[in-house]
Amino acid sequence: MKYKVMATLAAAILSLPACEEAPTTAEVSDKPSFIVHGTVDNDLHPAVVLIIMDVAGVPTYRCSGTLISPTFVLTAGHCVGEPGEFSAIRIFTESDVENGDNNYPFGGGPNSIEATAWASHPEFTEAAFYLHDVGMIQLASPVVLPEGEYGTLPTVDQLDALKPSSHTTFTVVGYGLQRFNPVHIESELVRMYAEPHLVQINKPNAGSYSFLISTNASKGGQCFGDSGGPVYLEDTNVIVGVTSYGRNRNVCAALGGSFRLDREDVLDFINSFIASHS
Repeated sequence: MKYKVMATLAAAILSLPACEEAPTTAEVSDKPSFIVHGTVDNDLHPAVVLIIMDVAGVPTYRCSGTLISPTFVLTAGHCVGEPGEFSAIRIFTESDVENGDNNYPFGGGPNSIEATAWASHPEFTEAAFYLHDVGMIQLASPVVLPEGEYGTLPTVDQLDALKPSSHTTFTVVGYGLQRFNPVHIESELVRMYAEPHLVQINKPNAGSYSFLISTNASKGGQCFGDSGGPVYLEDTNVIVGVTSYGRNRNVCAALGGSFRLDREDVLDFINSFIASHS
């Protein structure tokens, strides 16, 4: 299940899996990271895509990500891994991959595009993934969206001005589990969104690299399979974080951890990847 324990944090926090397992059948996997108690996205966030990662040529995990240009996808570092961890990566662009026109989880079909390059932050390690949990993917062919639909990057330290409050809200989007508790699992390959609020930032449990947002039945939130998906500031297309980890491996509830994109070294990595692959 590739759950990752962050033993160095003051509270024991469990990661969302690197992504949900990507079975070759329609069976529900027990590896999740999804939007729980959310709303079907349809065409509201077309820049958000489903990501499949192969291990030794076999589709093994799934994540979410965001197109920030026609050929570049922003995601979590653990969704692209360390060098050599994944043998291939591809994206699926449909909102409803479950019932779409595709060859999921394999490539070569409609509405899927192979990656030609991918990389995580230069300081990313699986052992401490949450410290540098950002990754980039270059696509073999462009995904053309209407002007203004691509995700955009925050400014340096933009989040420092935010205060924890039920009025400080975000829009989280992903293809993760829709329900996950000991007696009920829903895992459809459908893009969903939710609107959680800010619970903690710039505190020991979040560190300087992440922030914690709500996950509950009222406002919804992140779960397994949503890893790498965008955390938009309010209802804008500014991506201030990516879904990174969670506190509870047994249910998708309590708090979700989002990796911050507004740090200078993170923005430098994203821009340097784009420059070196353009």
